[in-house]
Amino acid sequence: MVCLACLLPLFLVPIVNILPLLFYYIMGKIYALLGWEYKKPERAPPACPYKPTAKKDSKVDADAGPAPAEPVEPGRIDKKQD
Repeated sequence: MVCLACLLPLFLVPIVNILPLLFYYIMGKIYALLGWEYKKPERAPPACPYKPTAKKDSKVDADAGPAPAEPVEPGRIDKKQD
């Protein structure tokens, strides 16, 4: 036996998805009775919660070669003194 509370979401989801369509249909009929034209508002596209990271292309890094070393002046070399 399945509990009725567990089945409730199965029936609520389709009903909730139909509500905007039903609203637009009813508003269209009301506006038609008044002689106006009802235009559905533009909906914003759904935002994707996953943002892919930028991939580093290893071929580009391999072709570039090693970074050139900066020239070091003889007087600027750090020496450790104890």
